[in-house]
Amino acid sequence: MKLTSHLPDGRRAHVEGRLRANLMAWLTTVRPDGRPDSVPVWFLLRDDETILVYSQAGKVKLRNISRNPRVALGLDVTDLGRDIIRIEGTARHVPGFPPADQVPEYVVKYAERIGANFGTAARFAELFPEALVITPDRLHA
Repeated sequence: MKLTSHLPDGRRAHVEGRLRANLMAWLTTVRPDGRPDSVPVWFLLRDDETILVYSQAGKVKLRNISRNPRVALGLDVTDLGRDIIRIEGTARHVPGFPPADQVPEYVVKYAERIGANFGTAARFAELFPEALVITPDRLHA
């Protein structure tokens, strides 16, 4: 994976594993007044190394990205703050992107949570119809 190619082998494998397995991340966008806005999101690292996030319509993150596409994505900390993984990149809202229930990798990753919180993947896709695709520029790990 190009994104992690600068890391030593052991660290690289660990970071790639977390990027694929972690269920939650913090997405930080920038408000028009320059203040950061961080929200928890579900995410999928795709084979092309972009990151897919679904959103409800009309959310602040969508408005922020339309004005300033620079974002940061931070994985939840699992080890007392010693295992932070953060990605800087550019996000774009992609109208017409396949809904979540038509992205098999996304459905598999979140099957348990979708079932518990929304009942079906189709219901999740109805409630979170807006796709964001983040193109990473830099990884800090």
